Amino acid sequence: MSNKLTRRHFLAAAATAGAGLTLNTAHGASEKPVLLGGKPVRTKAFPSWPVWDKTEEKALLDVLNSGKWFRGGGQIVTQFEEEYAKLMGAKSCLATANGTSALLTSLAVLGVQAGDEVILPPYTFVACVNVVLMLNALPVFVDTDPETFQIDARKIEAAITDRTAAIMPVHLGGNVADLDTILPVAKKHKIPVVEDACQSHLAEWKKRKAGTYGETGCFSFQITKNLNAGEGGAILSNDEDLIERCYAFHSNSRGRKTTGYDFKYVARGANFRMTEFQGALLLAQMTRIEQQARTRTENAQYLSNMLLEIPGIQPVRMYEGCTRNAYHLYMFRYKKENFANIPKKTFVRALDKEGIPTSVGYGPLNKEPFIKNTITSRGYEALFSKERLARWEEQNNCPANDRLCADEGVWFAQTMLLGPRSDMDDIAAAIRKIHAHAGELAKT
Repeated sequence: MSNKLTRRHFLAAAATAGAGLTLNTAHGASEKPVLLGGKPVRTKAFPSWPVWDKTEEKALLDVLNSGKWFRGGGQIVTQFEEEYAKLMGAKSCLATANGTSALLTSLAVLGVQAGDEVILPPYTFVACVNVVLMLNALPVFVDTDPETFQIDARKIEAAITDRTAAIMPVHLGGNVADLDTILPVAKKHKIPVVEDACQSHLAEWKKRKAGTYGETGCFSFQITKNLNAGEGGAILSNDEDLIERCYAFHSNSRGRKTTGYDFKYVARGANFRMTEFQGALLLAQMTRIEQQARTRTENAQYLSNMLLEIPGIQPVRMYEGCTRNAYHLYMFRYKKENFANIPKKTFVRALDKEGIPTSVGYGPLNKEPFIKNTITSRGYEALFSKERLARWEEQNNCPANDRLCADEGVWFAQTMLLGPRSDMDDIAAAIRKIHAHAGELAKT
């Protein structure tokens, strides 16, 4: 199954990539890596980020000159919400200050409270666990499927208890978690699903946008994201009543129709509002998002065809239902046994020296000391029995994720996919060079 899916998604462009494969098999492999005294494959920078021009400049100046900088007095954020909902195929959108506040708002409005449990993956950004802890709930980690870097959906049901109040799959790196497994389990147990799609703008599951399947879908527009305004976030939902409750929560518990000094409150809340400046930037950035997405996809497919030819390099697999990968990250597994057992950090350092900026990826979030310190604190001991906290300690074992973090997971940022095809040739050439000289690198 794994090989079938890999070929389906990564060999679609084989005909166009063939020439590149032939051209680059020999290119650079005979030359020594920089770590052995050779010259780098690449000296020029990859495309910079963010991309902007007069479109963004005019959008910001229009808001500045209007004097309406706050969403309560302007219409730009509302316009963005309408446009983003349309783009994503959702009934409703609520813009927020950032992706973290979108997640926190969603969980709070869906009823996650102190003493509840939330299921999430251990291979993700720290915001995912922070929002759970901020609600004094217990984060329950489910191990990673290393072939996809996503939560292993087959293991979710075993983690459900009578206290499970939400399931929060993360569509990591632009790929999509296994929704065909997650959604039926959630429905069976009557547990809401909050999709963390913060890295997956325009990604699709069965031709429908990721972030539109759960009770809510949460997005980030932080500076590194494929759609960005420096900071910002959004919640999508097909439940308009739920979005209205989210609106009140994100605006200090004041409903959408509350104006001026009419102080009426509907529930607990906080200030997570987006500014008109952010809304204007996002509308401007949206004029490029489709073309940028197509460029990333074309380059990623071309690159994958070349990397699949290198022993020990395994581009991430997409589940059958993932019909579009947004490629916020280009992720692959590094198998050191095919590289003379040089550790992942050495492999990444060697690539960096070749002019290919590379990341070792996330660490094991479930093992961060602050989490254990939090759940063994006085407050959590009042909420959970000693037996439950001891069982959490036993459950907090994610061996597949441990291997991915320590030995296998490697990334390239989305900006590296925005340049010409020759940039992909450079990446593949650098990896081939390291592979060809791995034995010598192992001795250094």
